[in-house]
Amino acid sequence: MPGVFEVYVKTHFSAAHRLNGYPGDCARTHGHNWIIEVYVKARELDEIGISIDFREIKKAVKGVIVEMDHADLNELPAFASDNPTSENIARHLYRELSARIDSASVRVSRVKVCETPDAGAFYWEE
Repeated sequence: MPGVFEVYVKTHFSAAHRLNGYPGDCARTHGHNWIIEVYVKARELDEIGISIDFREIKKAVKGVIVEMDHADLNELPAFASDNPTSENIARHLYRELSARIDSASVRVSRVKVCETPDAGAFYWEE
């Protein structure tokens, strides 16, 4: 069975959100230092042994989270119809990054979003 390589980058951004309809404190606007991990998989390496340059992943991530950093996530078009939960943020990032990174040789495999160091969500598509 052929092997699979999976690489990742980890970054963060700060943003506020509120969970409309939530029966508790999270219904009020509050902020988090969101921790993001983006995983990219490949079956083959290039001639120098790299699947995808970490800088390429970081550039794509930065391009997506720039609008989210220090923003009220509820005000962004991406969350006009969905609460900006960790799950929905992970799905949004996955889809945006897949459009920027996926190629014949590499594919975003999953995205992890944590609103605290101890709680978060993964999203991937099968």
